[in-house]
Amino acid sequence: MTLRRPLVLFLLLLLAATVAGCSSTGGRKKGGYYKDDGPDTHPPANLDRVPDAVPRIEPLASGPNRPYIAFGKRYVPDTSGQPYKQRGRASWYGKKFHGNPTSNGESYNMYAMTAAHPTLPIPSYARVTSMVNGRTVIVRVNDRGPFHSERIIDLSYVAAYKLGLIGPGSGEVVVESIQRDEIRRMATQRPPSTSAAGPTSAPYTSGATPRTPPWAQGAPTPLATGIYLQVGAFSQSLNAQALAGQVRDSLANRGIPPPVIEQARNLYRVKIGPYPSREAALQAVQTVTDYIGIVPSIIMP
Repeated sequence: MTLRRPLVLFLLLLLAATVAGCSSTGGRKKGGYYKDDGPDTHPPANLDRVPDAVPRIEPLASGPNRPYIAFGKRYVPDTSGQPYKQRGRASWYGKKFHGNPTSNGESYNMYAMTAAHPTLPIPSYARVTSMVNGRTVIVRVNDRGPFHSERIIDLSYVAAYKLGLIGPGSGEVVVESIQRDEIRRMATQRPPSTSAAGPTSAPYTSGATPRTPPWAQGAPTPLATGIYLQVGAFSQSLNAQALAGQVRDSLANRGIPPPVIEQARNLYRVKIGPYPSREAALQAVQTVTDYIGIVPSIIMP
């Protein structure tokens, strides 16, 4: 049977809409959540204790803050510093993207307090409040998306968990940017013990040539036998070196072993250790989480 032209056109448009509803730039899917995404089988037991992102003034990345087009719509990131406040639906993305690069080249960590937004500056900080239960979290924006008219922000797994959005998959929220004046006030009120928490700058700026930190010493070497805490995995060694440098600075004089980089199958893994036992590694997890804003994974030999 021959299909009439209007019906063929309708089917093509329907197919295009379906694809656009499940993807974002580069073929990445986002949501809360799609059938091939979701939470880890064994998530960390201390998600309630993951601290909010610590707002700080950071240099903006170049590439992610340029105008761009996604699914035929043009987006212009706002780097003017003007206040932003919007109400809408939030969703989240999880294990499918865990460890993959975000828009500014950082490694997406579903257990860190981050988010994707179509126009807020990268990096920047936002306060997200649930209109269902009144809970509020602070996240660091380091990714682009969602590109769906019905959603205004994609949260990391742990941020969505703390807002009570994991079960329903999405929920009504208010997103408000945290301005530089407020960040300065927060810094003066912050206890010294938290001044080093969270990333201090983006480890990679899209569109620029990353520089090797001065402490970096050539290629990664085989690690000593033992138990490690893994805080990141990258396909580019310079990104791993940048994160390792931040971890080393944040954990200096905290009684934590310095970070090391292990290369395996084209991945550069940033690890802390070794520890003589799993119990010793577990005791260090909270300190590492408090000071770098990343919940590490325990890697057994």
